Amino acid sequence: MEWNLLFFFNSVLLGVGLAMDAFSVSLANGLSEPDMKKKRMCGIAGVFALFQAVMPMIGWVCVHTMIQYFEKFEKYIPWIALLLLGFIGGKMLLEGIQSSDKEMEKPKVGAAALFVQGVATSIDALSVGFTIAEYGLFMAIVCALIIAMVTFVISIAGLIIGKKFGIKFANKAAILGGAILIVIGLEIFIKGLF
Repeated sequence: MEWNLLFFFNSVLLGVGLAMDAFSVSLANGLSEPDMKKKRMCGIAGVFALFQAVMPMIGWVCVHTMIQYFEKFEKYIPWIALLLLGFIGGKMLLEGIQSSDKEMEKPKVGAAALFVQGVATSIDALSVGFTIAEYGLFMAIVCALIIAMVTFVISIAGLIIGKKFGIKFANKAAILGGAILIVIGLEIFIKGLF
């Protein structure tokens, strides 16, 4: 593969495609925490961007070193995403339902939940390692960085949109956010099976 405009264009398109799950989860996070500060928003978007950059590189390394093991693991990717997002979404959903009677305290996405979200939304990016396998190491790194930048911007957009609606829906935000995460998990699962 050569360094040309097509390389950069394809990398941006990969980033947009991969960032859609991160956008949806960011939307849910914004809904559940409408008073989120800019620093925290950058941190959340940064986690998603980091995972979206690391996963394709792990896939690239697998292709160049241990492809037979990665092919066996690939069929479990939809199941893992479904379990992780279903768990987090279900937890948010239950917390939203339980606290709908009480005064709604603003739930915050903790570090552990954010880590799980990062893994769950980027696990399908492992397979991108196959599509960039023809790249040399430096090109693969540049592609992963472009994917990360695109993911960061799209995640920030999701957080901003989620915050705006979270203020309007206050008590129902956690329920809606949890439902969104469950739907994303199901979508990744169904897409992975077919």
